[in-house]
Amino acid sequence: MTVKEIFETMDYGPAPESAADALAWLVDMGDRFGCFIDGTFGSPGKTFLSKNPATGNVLAHLTQASADDVAAAVAAARKAQSKWAGDGHGRARVLYAIARLLQKNARLFSVLETLDNGKPIRESRDIDVPLAIRHFYHHAGYAQLMGSEMPGREALGVCGQIVPWNFPLLMLAWKIAPALAMGNTVVLKPAEYTSLTALLFADICRQAGVPKGVVNIVTGDGAVGEMLVAAEVDKIAFTGSTAVGRRIREATAGTGKALTLELGGKSPYIVFDDADLDSAIEGLVDAIWFNGGQVCCAGSRLLVQESIAGRFHEKLKARMDKLRIGDPLDKCIDVGAIVDPVQLDAIAALVDANTEGQTYRAAGSLPSQGCFYPPTLITGLSTSATLMQEEIFGPVLVSTTFRTPSEAVEIANNTRYGLAATLWSENVNLALDVAPRLAAGVVWINGTNMFDAAAPFGGVRESGFGREGGWEGLAAYTRLSGKATAIRRVAPFSGDGAPSDPLDRTAKLYVGGKQARPDGGYSTPVWGPKGALLGHVSKANRKDVRNAVEAMNAAAGWSRTTGHLRAQILYYLAENLAARDDDFARRIDAMTGKRSGGREVAAAVSRLFTYAAWADKFAGEAKGVPLKGMALALREPVGKIAALCPDEAPLLGLVSVIGPAMAMGNRITAVASEPFPLAATDFYQVLETSDVPGGVVNILTGAHEELAPTLADHLDLDAVWSFSGADLSGEIERRAAGNLKRTWVNHGRARDWIGPTGEGRAFLESATEIKTVWVPYGE
Repeated sequence: MTVKEIFETMDYGPAPESAADALAWLVDMGDRFGCFIDGTFGSPGKTFLSKNPATGNVLAHLTQASADDVAAAVAAARKAQSKWAGDGHGRARVLYAIARLLQKNARLFSVLETLDNGKPIRESRDIDVPLAIRHFYHHAGYAQLMGSEMPGREALGVCGQIVPWNFPLLMLAWKIAPALAMGNTVVLKPAEYTSLTALLFADICRQAGVPKGVVNIVTGDGAVGEMLVAAEVDKIAFTGSTAVGRRIREATAGTGKALTLELGGKSPYIVFDDADLDSAIEGLVDAIWFNGGQVCCAGSRLLVQESIAGRFHEKLKARMDKLRIGDPLDKCIDVGAIVDPVQLDAIAALVDANTEGQTYRAAGSLPSQGCFYPPTLITGLSTSATLMQEEIFGPVLVSTTFRTPSEAVEIANNTRYGLAATLWSENVNLALDVAPRLAAGVVWINGTNMFDAAAPFGGVRESGFGREGGWEGLAAYTRLSGKATAIRRVAPFSGDGAPSDPLDRTAKLYVGGKQARPDGGYSTPVWGPKGALLGHVSKANRKDVRNAVEAMNAAAGWSRTTGHLRAQILYYLAENLAARDDDFARRIDAMTGKRSGGREVAAAVSRLFTYAAWADKFAGEAKGVPLKGMALALREPVGKIAALCPDEAPLLGLVSVIGPAMAMGNRITAVASEPFPLAATDFYQVLETSDVPGGVVNILTGAHEELAPTLADHLDLDAVWSFSGADLSGEIERRAAGNLKRTWVNHGRARDWIGPTGEGRAFLESATEIKTVWVPYGE
């Protein structure tokens, strides 16, 4: 037998990792865990079992936290927070100590994670634990730099954090490290199935000198998560299913709690005909069979260019047959166990219900016990097939074909999700042309599953909102220093006086670049402070909202224009507004009864200059990731925004929401100040003469309370902003859960529209999404 034949026929022998130390730790802890509150493990209460999914063996008894446990954890975190927030260098030292202790105990964490979760030891050892360590090291640096690099920002307070079972330790690190770095304290609920590494982390916190109450761990099922969401915390950070994320959005609506959601996905894996097919197949193995496909950003939708599909699928099937399935503690194993029988049954039910395409399962045999499912490929599916649209969350890959790059983008974006995407091509021009067109928060080029603490990660659409990692991820754990005052509702004037202008002044709506009569045909009078009739404005209804959204859809090309062009148009708007400054000032004074019109117009002109200046400067940046390549965090427009303008600043408030939206490439429908709408209806004459493409800016008038529900419910809007004096924040946030659109609402707090809080980065950040594009290079 030749050496070549030996290598081709050689089988892998078992290479088991010992579980002795991990089991010994469980024994030393008594195999029964209470919650970790205020620096100590409490006595176990009512318990549930933690089992090894590969064998079914019981690992430990965990406490089902009670309402009293959650309340005690939140109280401990609240008590510890102010002192913890006061010393950035002290926080940095503690985070560094956590990182070092994680490093020293890396093997223990790896084995315990594999026992508890069922993932192969190679994955927990080489990916999960090193990345968790990296997060604590990296965020120790942020804690040190917060004072100098984030002036005017402060910690939110107490953060409630809920993590899933697919990456128990890594998701813990993603949540806890930035929260602690920014001076918050945390109450974390690990997944019911996989709580053991969180409890080991609590033990490490004691050794690292984490002050009592800074980190608290409460265990249990979804009921405990509901208690935490309802508790007196300042933020909820959740990673999990879209269905649960939607419920959390509804539950937190109107409370003022900060919220970030990292939810499900149905990520496309696009292979072009010029790709290195062998490399693309190895990447695909990592994309879908890494962690048994139990990954929110798994490349579970394979899109192959039609000309190579047959050859690619045959190569893929051959590679699938070589995947080794079995004991996760064996270092030769590629695919481990599914986390729990419930999840195993859910995967099987989805696949068994499918009636389309051809199903291929890997040739390897499955272990006789434990929760295992074979790597599966289903080809020939239509784009509307259930398995092409629904997240399976298991080792099941579904596939279809495309002919052109444009068709690939169309199929890839044909989903309600938008978490991640992968594309393979040796043509860098093609790759960098396609990547920005994909509706995804993360795009990997010629690679997959690349993560780092310095690079933001998160989704769009129903994959959630907010980012984790990098400077962008820190913003969600801070707020502006100081306290905002309560907003004061401005009531419209009433009267019965004669018209101030003998000509009829019934202002229309402004939709699609044209003045439009309201669908309902109704208008409402606008009275001056002395009872004079200043004019009438149209009352918009839901059909007018529909027309405005359709106009924004028709103006989609605005998002593809250059920042330089957008800046020119904003400067032109400012020029034309300045030319009519006296008219606008008189109109504002007539409506409000004040003499501040001239100042407001001057501020509005200045604000347009500000956003013209930012239009070609608020871009992305390259992140310092440990990779031979680049991770580019790009700023992209949110899309279609609806904004309820402030009552008290009829012109400046309008310009302050239109300006950043336009500058960043969005299309916007603004609902004018309710008591003083005529400044907005005058402004569309400026829009008509300033080269603003039709549909980029639309202006509606009417009652905010009547229009807000329609805007928040609309499934074809990407964001709703509300600076209204009406109490609409809760309703908007609750209704926005329908398609998990972005919301930015005032929660009844006033904003100084003339001052520095009336403009700046907060508006630009709300008008953009971060897309992280990973571009490895080299041979």
